[in-house]
Amino acid sequence: MKIGLYFGSFNPVHIGHLIVASHVANHTDMQQVWFIVSPQNPLKPAAGLLNEYHRLHMVRIAIEEDPRLKVSDVEFKLPKPSYTIDTLTYLQEKYPQHEFSIIIGSDSFQNLSKWKNSELLMEHYPFIIYKRPGFEPGDTSRAKTTILNAPLLDISATAIRNNIKQGKSIRYLVEEKVREEIERNNYYK
Repeated sequence: MKIGLYFGSFNPVHIGHLIVASHVANHTDMQQVWFIVSPQNPLKPAAGLLNEYHRLHMVRIAIEEDPRLKVSDVEFKLPKPSYTIDTLTYLQEKYPQHEFSIIIGSDSFQNLSKWKNSELLMEHYPFIIYKRPGFEPGDTSRAKTTILNAPLLDISATAIRNNIKQGKSIRYLVEEKVREEIERNNYYK
């Protein structure tokens, strides 16, 4: 099975994430998209991160009605911080029958050289790059890439967290079940 891996903190998962995942499922040969919830991204500060199990649960409830989308806690079992190459090595050993591709924004693809073993990633795994405004993918010649013009919304998890802290509504920025979960548990206050 061809699986697109969508890595992120998902702090919280929002409509923009869901649109990208759905677009990849609709417009590539990926049979599933797996949200890989990262407990700790090595390139981002851990401060301000909601507990990984709460973030995993919110992704799960956001996508539960779409069989093309799955959520994975694979990085919870691996050493922290999470490195994509380590996760892919583990997944390839555990699921040798699957073909994995990396779903990545053009902004992150520009920073790929800062990733652990980026050369190995480019050599062994295809990249599905969705364009982000103001960020061209850059040099894609060393990797097998598919470039998508996914419909993008200018939504960020940071802005959502700030809205929550300021007592503003996050309705329509996140899946309704996720909004209810955040409000019920007073996340990000």
